[in-house]
Amino acid sequence: MTKTTSTDAAVSVSELRKAYGANVAVDGIDLEIHRGEIFAVLGPNGAGKSTTVEILEGFRTRDAGTVRVLGVDPGAADRAWRARIGIVWQKPVESSPLRVVDILEHFATYYPRARPVAEVLDLIGLTEKARASVRSLSGGQLRRLDVGLGIIGRPELLFLDEPTTGFDPAARRHFWELIRGLAQDGTTILLTTHYLDEAEALANRVAVIASGRIVAEGDPDTLGGRADGRATVSWLEDAQRQEVTTDEPTRVVAGLVQRFPGEIPELSVHRPTLEETYLRLIAENTVEDATTETQEVAA
Repeated sequence: MTKTTSTDAAVSVSELRKAYGANVAVDGIDLEIHRGEIFAVLGPNGAGKSTTVEILEGFRTRDAGTVRVLGVDPGAADRAWRARIGIVWQKPVESSPLRVVDILEHFATYYPRARPVAEVLDLIGLTEKARASVRSLSGGQLRRLDVGLGIIGRPELLFLDEPTTGFDPAARRHFWELIRGLAQDGTTILLTTHYLDEAEALANRVAVIASGRIVAEGDPDTLGGRADGRATVSWLEDAQRQEVTTDEPTRVVAGLVQRFPGEIPELSVHRPTLEETYLRLIAENTVEDATTETQEVAA
């Protein structure tokens, strides 16, 4: 991963705070996202994830803190700034009798340097559905159209909120390649997802939010001490599963090689997965009366 500095920050946040009455949704978040990287924000419902992202998008006000997105305070941003960002909402586009190509052509008029509609259709895999009505699309195809509307303006920063909901495995892989391609072309991407494999496959860095605070941040491979987590070596011996937790799995396996004449029965070496690390971080840092996402949206 390319090393970057604060001078190329697409998003810079310091001491961000937001409360709804007595419920504190965001409690002093510091965050920096570099230009051209894919940054994933993870957290359970009610953690403050949605509120934080909506403040960055300019759709919610903050109580305190400094926020800069593409060098601008989103709370005071103008139309020109909005043309520089793209958003793929969690809820799919509304059903419409209009054709897919018509919807894309209409949205293209909102942007000063829109992508050609044919290019967008190809990127999202809907070329063959260009003249189909939106209401005839399947759930996965509607989600692809959502992505098309998010990228048609050539955004410098793209917000993706649970983008692959409703995708089959093949469509998810195709979408991942699209996101990687956008990042390689210089688009900064902020991804929120509940799919841990998606965050691991795409993100350069990950932040975990719990109870309104960032409790861990870093490379998916090292997040929360994951790389230094103890390994569990297990095998079958005398018809019983044996297990050892160790900092030196290679030494344990070498010892087993000396004990068994051939293959070690059902040998496995397991280190903490991203999902296991995430669940541990959430369990360690979640308070019982955290604000719920419903409260955040209703406020």
